[in-house]
Amino acid sequence: MGASLRSHDEDDDAPMTDINVTPLVDVMLVLLIVFMIAAPLMTSGVPVDLPKTQAKPLNDQKPPLAVSIDAAGKYFIGNEEIPTDLLASTLKNHAENELDRRIHVRADKELPYRTVLEVMGQISTAGFTKVALVSEAPGASTKNTAPPPNAPAAEAGAAPALPAPVAPAAQ
Repeated sequence: MGASLRSHDEDDDAPMTDINVTPLVDVMLVLLIVFMIAAPLMTSGVPVDLPKTQAKPLNDQKPPLAVSIDAAGKYFIGNEEIPTDLLASTLKNHAENELDRRIHVRADKELPYRTVLEVMGQISTAGFTKVALVSEAPGASTKNTAPPPNAPAAEAGAAPALPAPVAPAAQ
């Protein structure tokens, strides 16, 4: 029940302008409890008793290929310098024609945006669909901490950005 702390001197016929928040708090607490109980049930999915198998788990996850562009605009796959016009064919050779292989593009921060887009366009035209831009983690030092070009981003201290849109049908 709401209470008012008005003195009796005031006009008793005036409407009470205070808001009674007790019912609001009661409803909000009930909703909170309902959502706390319902949220885990919504994410669990359908309960299925899965069969046992002797098969080994699939573990053919290959590390991503790193395409690097230095400040001078030279292209590299791993530590190997690649001519600009041979990027797509060399990348296919390194990926063993697996077009679903992850590609991490590492570009010097001083390069023009146009250059990075051209590289991503060449990679997309070659048929690769899993392309990500690599950036340095916040607070990481930039002095002599360049990861090996073929090192996975998580181990190298850098995190890939969101996958770049390479084609309308891309994943």
